[in-house]
Amino acid sequence: MTHRITPSTVLLLLVPPFLWAGNAVLGRIVSDMVPPITLNFLRWAIAFLILLPLGHSVLRRGSDLWARRKRYALLGLLGVGLYNTLQYMALHTSTPINVTLVGASMPVWMLVVGLLFFGARIGGHQLVGAALSMMGVLVVLSHGQWEQLLSMRFVAGDVFMIVATIVWAFYSWLLTRGGEEGGIRRNWATLLLAQISFGVVWSGGFAAGEWALTDARIDWSWGLAAALIYFAVGPAIVAFRCWGAGVGRVGPTIAGFFNNLTPLFAALMSSAFLGETPHAYHAVAFLFIVGGIVLSSRSRPAS
Repeated sequence: MTHRITPSTVLLLLVPPFLWAGNAVLGRIVSDMVPPITLNFLRWAIAFLILLPLGHSVLRRGSDLWARRKRYALLGLLGVGLYNTLQYMALHTSTPINVTLVGASMPVWMLVVGLLFFGARIGGHQLVGAALSMMGVLVVLSHGQWEQLLSMRFVAGDVFMIVATIVWAFYSWLLTRGGEEGGIRRNWATLLLAQISFGVVWSGGFAAGEWALTDARIDWSWGLAAALIYFAVGPAIVAFRCWGAGVGRVGPTIAGFFNNLTPLFAALMSSAFLGETPHAYHAVAFLFIVGGIVLSSRSRPAS
């Protein structure tokens, strides 16, 4: 796998954090209109319908999808069924800035998951960088007041986002460790539709449980409909397409660095649309996280 970062690769990896920041901010805005698990299902159901004309061949009998159904069922569970469900749940009790800053610990989890489960090596720079990044996450979780860590009083949304980030690390590594994809990988739409086909089933099952176990309801409006279209087209189809291509070029560890731009975009969008002015501890946390990842990127482990 090549690790050379070209301008086109930089562009590929800049698009996802921008769109995911919008996902966090808009997800916060509509959090009172639609239950979080149902929101995730609706998002991916719409994305499935949009992609169907472009990649429908992957669903035909004899497609490589069915021969590799266990792999795509797992990718669909992690990347579609779980990650954004947890993120939307996090946005019910936390802010977009906090959620994206906690998510910025992703490169740390990329290193940990790669080492423990995929045989990747970690150098000294990665260890020091990981420590700095985790310091940034602790600043967010403590809201800049370290005494809060002693009582472990975490906002539920922060915990949901940590779990979501670990899930995404596994998803990103699995993208690079699948071997030959046959005809599926020849077309980006078929590759994404293969994951979404299973992911919609997973997220639909989770949404059914949400409606059965809670007093879930949806307050329909044109604004919510427009938001659902954005969720499906931007953070889902376009961002996943760019992320998959970027990870394929430089690997999950280096790609994870670009995810740290998400909090910056989210802070700017939150200030513009939600009136949520960033606090000083957000800036401190961002510096810790980015500093840690810059240090980590100086020495690249084998992936």
